[in-house]
Amino acid sequence: MEDKLFDIETELSKLPSKPGVYIMHSNNDDILYVGKAVSLHNRVRQYFREGHGHNNSPKIVKMVSQIAYFEYIVTSSEMEALVLECNLIKEYRPKYNTLMTDDKGYPYIKVTVDEEFPRVLYSHNMKRDRSKYFGPYTNPKAVKDTIELINKLYKLRNCNRNLPRDIGKERPCLYYQIGQCSAPCNGCISSEEYKKNIDKAINFLNGNYKDTVNALKEKMKLYADEMEFEKAAETRDLIESITHIMDKQKMNVTSGDDRDVIACASNETDAVVTVFFVREGKLLGREHHHMNTNNEETERDILTAFIKQYYSGTPYLPKEILIEEDIDELLIIENYLSERRGSRVKLYVPQKGEKKKLLKLAYDNAALVLKQDVERIKRQEKRTVGATKDIADILGIPSADRMEAFDISHISGTLSVASMVVFEKGMPKKNSYRKFRLKTVEGNDDYASMKEVLSRRFTDEKLDVYPDVIMMDGGKGQVNTALMVLDSLGIDIPVCGMVKDDNHHTRGLYYNNEEVEFPKGSEAMLMVTALQDEAHRFAIEYHRQLRSKNQVHSVLDEIEGVGPARRKALLKHFKDVEQIKAAGLDELKEVTGITETVVENIYNFFHK
Repeated sequence: MEDKLFDIETELSKLPSKPGVYIMHSNNDDILYVGKAVSLHNRVRQYFREGHGHNNSPKIVKMVSQIAYFEYIVTSSEMEALVLECNLIKEYRPKYNTLMTDDKGYPYIKVTVDEEFPRVLYSHNMKRDRSKYFGPYTNPKAVKDTIELINKLYKLRNCNRNLPRDIGKERPCLYYQIGQCSAPCNGCISSEEYKKNIDKAINFLNGNYKDTVNALKEKMKLYADEMEFEKAAETRDLIESITHIMDKQKMNVTSGDDRDVIACASNETDAVVTVFFVREGKLLGREHHHMNTNNEETERDILTAFIKQYYSGTPYLPKEILIEEDIDELLIIENYLSERRGSRVKLYVPQKGEKKKLLKLAYDNAALVLKQDVERIKRQEKRTVGATKDIADILGIPSADRMEAFDISHISGTLSVASMVVFEKGMPKKNSYRKFRLKTVEGNDDYASMKEVLSRRFTDEKLDVYPDVIMMDGGKGQVNTALMVLDSLGIDIPVCGMVKDDNHHTRGLYYNNEEVEFPKGSEAMLMVTALQDEAHRFAIEYHRQLRSKNQVHSVLDEIEGVGPARRKALLKHFKDVEQIKAAGLDELKEVTGITETVVENIYNFFHK
């Protein structure tokens, strides 16, 4: 919508005095801000009137200066407006809203107790199904380690077979052969016995793991007495894993209730919000969330934004949330969370005792992470953004924020391919990488190959974002080829050649008909080296994939009656061509979708 079609004063007069959500847009339709209001008429008008308190904020003044038009959505209640606001912020991530920069969920351990032979699985969220969930946990790796450990301890299946329907249809998998699955898929254990193991796993996840550890200690002693020292050592390691995984996730506190403890530490540009998870009186763990902010926003503002965004998406809500100070819209947020939980959720500022100490501990953690992250971010910026600035300064170009590097790969001129890798602000942007299969060039002609690749890249309408500088794998010849292509297309982009020394190490850049040297070990030199290595790796990887496909094609596709579908079935059954070659007629007949005539063709191809 163009601003000349939208008269702000006229539209302000039309605003209803009802609850709802308002959305501020810039003149290029970007969403600048999303907010909610008890009365849209009163709230939205405040942004365009002098003398109102929130207009004193430089952030708001800057935002208002960019508003071309606004729209609004009327809701039936303030709570409905809150839900809509949270959803819109999460979807559009507006520039002037205080946002969680690491919006993510927490993993659960899911036990599919509704199945005849249940499984213990990793789950990204808790659904309203008949499975039993444990969590949320704060360390995804620990969750995966725990699941692997439980499956190994109780010999549980981790396959997707439909049991008992598919019992006996296939041979037991490798986990059965190495003693880590009881193979219910082959009828090696009854449903009743299997469920006893599931009950033990559930008991384990409930924190009752001492019996398991004691049993393992007895087994370790027995192995040692029988001089089976390797098995004794494996059992010892298993005991250490159990103790490590379970102990590091819990710490007793005074009350047996479920609660989250939330504290915030901030500076001029960043904030860290720490959440402690207390479940049944045990501290399961902690997690840190980063928020983008500025020195005009108070910690109260940051906490309000965090709580609305975080709890609009998390599947589990505790009965109590401890916070450092009362937040804005406290009652409406409490009501919203209570409605989501199905019972009362209280946001509470503790004044003394263990709860106050827990809150202080959460704050200390947030402050520590913030300090560490500031230092880490500075180091990271020096290696990334700082390096691109150095490259631009050394070359004398305005910017090197986006760099594209190209490389050619082939073997004796066959299966020629090229890679394009992209670094933005010093970081690989892998979703912008491109692979090219050469169409017009035959033989070993890198210059012609590069000419084709660059012509295709800069005439592809989908690749409409141009780089600040192009990096070619090579010297003068490759640079001149690139410049010739760009000139023919009327495109002006600086082009450099990444030059290597006799030991194949990047030593500098060829630019403007001369070699530009970088200080050895500098961040700029390391950045160019990383770019060149990445372009080479990506090209080699693509060439290897094509070579592998070509080898498969050259053998199996020469057999009469074998097309893509049968080739896939053969490789799935036998894993590789050598096993197909060694197979007898009866083994070949076991492959799904292969007729007797084709079986004979395959056998005769390899044996006559």
